[in-house]
Amino acid sequence: MTRSPLVSVPLWHVGPLSITGAVLTTWALMALLAAGAAIATRRLALQPSKPQALLELLIETIDAQIRATMQTEPAPYRAPLGTLFLFILTANWSSLVPGVEPPTSKLETDAALALLVLAATLYYGIRTRGLRGYLATFAQPSWLMIPLNVVEQLTRTFSLVVRLFGNVMSGVFVVGIVLSIAGLLVPVPLMALELLTGAVQAYIFAVLAMVFIGAAIAEPSAPIQPTHRESP
Repeated sequence: MTRSPLVSVPLWHVGPLSITGAVLTTWALMALLAAGAAIATRRLALQPSKPQALLELLIETIDAQIRATMQTEPAPYRAPLGTLFLFILTANWSSLVPGVEPPTSKLETDAALALLVLAATLYYGIRTRGLRGYLATFAQPSWLMIPLNVVEQLTRTFSLVVRLFGNVMSGVFVVGIVLSIAGLLVPVPLMALELLTGAVQAYIFAVLAMVFIGAAIAEPSAPIQPTHRESP
């Protein structure tokens, strides 16, 4: 009987919690990213080495994307958005490791990432505007729009889940089917395509997170005042 991709088989239980393969892979990726960050920032110098130059290029690229998308200084948002991008990228690419199922091919992982984006949107929106000011944005341009604006907040979070889950899971299925039919050498171009697809999906997810947070912290546009012509 074929197992549904929506079902995660637990490896063992810790109390009421189920530990699945996706959870173990997630922990391993977090440890790998943390260790990589510690090593890369251990010996920073004014005359950068090649690893430091690569790290600085990555940070500058993330900063430039935040400036272009959110129209604000990137410093407060660099760490969460950069971490989000790097985690999704490495999680997507983990599918190329034999025997590893990427965490982003599991619905619960993608839902957790989307909820993090929702929480960050609420946090930065409230921090920038204040609680009352942020809640007032749901009544723009009219209080009649409150239900629609609340539904929009929820549906765009759901769209993040569906987009990432569908694309990553379909890629894993295609590579797995071709591997089972054609052997190890023929699917190499598909694996290269999987690298590209994983990078694109991580980029799209991160940019959408920037768009949502940017909309939450944006200053409300001032209403256009009518101009009155002076009578002769």
